[in-house]
Amino acid sequence: MRRSAFLPIFILLAGTLFAQDKNISPDSVLFAGERHFKNITQLTFGGDNAEAYWSYDGKSIIFQRTNPKEGLNCDQIFIGKLPAKGEKFTYHMVSSGKGRTSCSYFLPDGKHIIYASTFQGADTCPPLPDRSKYGNKYIWPIYESYDIYMADTSGKIIKQLTHSKGYDAEGTLSPDGKKMIYCSVKEGDLDLYVMELATGKEIKVTNTLGYDGGAWFSPDGKKIVWRASRPTTPEEIKEYKELLAEGLVAPTHMEVWVADADGKNAHQITFLEQANWAPNFTPDGKHIIFCSNHEYKRGFPFNMYLTDINGKGLEKVSRDKGFDAFPMFSPDGKKILFSSNRNNGGGHDTNLFVADWVD
Repeated sequence: MRRSAFLPIFILLAGTLFAQDKNISPDSVLFAGERHFKNITQLTFGGDNAEAYWSYDGKSIIFQRTNPKEGLNCDQIFIGKLPAKGEKFTYHMVSSGKGRTSCSYFLPDGKHIIYASTFQGADTCPPLPDRSKYGNKYIWPIYESYDIYMADTSGKIIKQLTHSKGYDAEGTLSPDGKKMIYCSVKEGDLDLYVMELATGKEIKVTNTLGYDGGAWFSPDGKKIVWRASRPTTPEEIKEYKELLAEGLVAPTHMEVWVADADGKNAHQITFLEQANWAPNFTPDGKHIIFCSNHEYKRGFPFNMYLTDINGKGLEKVSRDKGFDAFPMFSPDGKKILFSSNRNNGGGHDTNLFVADWVD
């Protein structure tokens, strides 16, 4: 998902399969065939760390973190400056510690952030769904208490950006920081909306039945890319609607879509089946990097792939036998951030990594 508001469920499942696989490669921070990565550095050590995104000046990152050993029972938002070579990455929490948080992003001034949170629903972590009620199907909860907030980097909430009843989350900003694209169920389906931050005015940019989320603007702000499910058969439509009515979604079949920034000229660019998600533009705006499990019938591992903006020339980027996802290029295009199970001793931990990007 980027954007997944429910990453811990995904990672737990992934980590369990990873630990049970006797054919995994030895732990490493760099695997053979990962030609696009150079000078790779592991930033975090322990817990589940993901959805790490750069500040506009490329000096800091913001990310979500869960680690029950530290008393973090569900995701909270953290900020840290990218360390110089040989230094340790340090970070601090900027969310309140109440509820579950997700999908954070810097504003251009570097002094403010946005993120989604359930804290107005309850101070505690919202409950995970009982998968046994749905045939142990892999499902995500779409918590209706999620709204998107603007805060300063000390953690003080400045403004509530969304107010509709139901799920509002997965926000990212345009290159100039003036617009936010996000996912909402406000009109009965999971669709994308673009909001002007200054005025609150917005437009709906998707209108087809299915889960539309995890969207990003292109570097020039003229296009968007996102993940989408498209139930088509009567059985698929029935299941999708029934789950959505329960505040749930099954994300096992998603594809990558591209459109103009206003939603026009929308078209699907991957036809790989299974789960294709966390898409983002490369710095040239001509290619898409995304996460997928399409090579593996059991639904795991997840790796990162490159394709051109028309879905041609598919190339495998990462080679971990676990979970690689949430790629994001630095503003100058020279580095890439991502989350991975690599070098975790075969356990469940998902950590952040940064590398120089080699074309």
